[in-house]
Amino acid sequence: MKSFVKLGLATYLTTLLSLCNLSSAFAVDIVQVTSPGGIHAWLIEDRSNPIISMKFAFSGGSSVDPDGKEGLANFVAATIDEGAGDLDSQAFQAKLNDLSISLGFDAGREFFSGELVTLTKNKAIAFELLELSLTGPRFDREPIERIRSQISLALKQRADDPGYKAQSTLRTLYYPNHVYGRANDGTFESLKNITISDLKSYMAENIAQNNLTVAVVGDVDRVELGTLLDQAFGGLTQKSKPFRVSGASPAIKGGTIILDEDIPQSEVIMAHRGISRDDPDYYAAFIVNHILGGGSFSSRLYQEVREKRGLTYSVGSYLSLLDQAPLVMASVATQNERVAETIRIMKEQWSLMAEEGPSEQELIDAKTYLTGSFPLSFTSTGRVANILLAMQLNDLGIDYLDQRNKYLEAVTLEDAKRVAKELFKPDSLTVVIAGRPVGLEEEVPLPFEP
Repeated sequence: MKSFVKLGLATYLTTLLSLCNLSSAFAVDIVQVTSPGGIHAWLIEDRSNPIISMKFAFSGGSSVDPDGKEGLANFVAATIDEGAGDLDSQAFQAKLNDLSISLGFDAGREFFSGELVTLTKNKAIAFELLELSLTGPRFDREPIERIRSQISLALKQRADDPGYKAQSTLRTLYYPNHVYGRANDGTFESLKNITISDLKSYMAENIAQNNLTVAVVGDVDRVELGTLLDQAFGGLTQKSKPFRVSGASPAIKGGTIILDEDIPQSEVIMAHRGISRDDPDYYAAFIVNHILGGGSFSSRLYQEVREKRGLTYSVGSYLSLLDQAPLVMASVATQNERVAETIRIMKEQWSLMAEEGPSEQELIDAKTYLTGSFPLSFTSTGRVANILLAMQLNDLGIDYLDQRNKYLEAVTLEDAKRVAKELFKPDSLTVVIAGRPVGLEEEVPLPFEP
């Protein structure tokens, strides 16, 4: 039985459409679809263009990679469309290209995701090719070794990137015995250990109906979509292998780590514990971080570090929202001679926000920007599908588009000041620097008390 829920979004989407230059025919309803075979999806029907965009995700991602075979999920994502069923790699890719079908996969830390974009007239073959890649990937040796070489080359290039080294070091220090401390796409050693049997096992154990989330936007109605969902996902096993990512608290607090790199400009990353997406104070935290460093040209960090002193081209802070390990983070790159000054100013702004919180005008300006700019996220069917998928993965509710700006508007100045004091802890910042900063010494990181 198929079900659907209509949302009262007419006023919101009228603004959205005028800002985003989308057709006035863009559907205003999010529809909950359940296929005859029991596959669930959220749908926004849009008949303005003959295109269907679908985003989907399976829980797990690289978090379920076996020890010693880190990067397995990433390897699977890179190879399951390199031939499937009776089509070898060249034939499979040729069919996608000839019919202008875009099919791709990606492995993050917590989800293995995919995207399918097709012209409506080619929807039957598009969903058939998706089904083949999920249920019958060939994993032939030639494309496997070709992709292995490509990933190996990418790992080599990344190993020489100071910015990546800083991020990797922070991750390893924070989570030394946790899946979050591992490289998402593996290492040279782990890549060598991955066999074709491992690729097949990953698919068999983790790609299933019970851990699948689907979002669709485009030229299709709920009845048609039900048939297509069964075609694409009906052949999957019903249950994935059980898994659970354990909680992950940072192992250290504070301290400065310097990675010696013979470069004229140091890469700096800073972090401490953050706030989870489902915390009642998330929206207040989102606003105060926007004011501190997330607001690009308007943020305090941008104004103090770049505009007033010209210490860098780009500086910012952000909320990292891994399910079991939320962080508040900041990054900057600056000349070695100016690293110490830059970090000092950033920590001063961190402290000032914690002590005083935002001003009333800053709060008003942040709300105006964050609510007014939200419709600009809806510039294509693909981006809308991404938002629908994220809404489901984060349990935001099918009415989130109607409620999101209300949540932000409800944050009071008192809320913002309280959350800023609780969230920003300058003395707990761990700073990792890749470069040769002048006037700074390495500080031994302090462990959290067990």
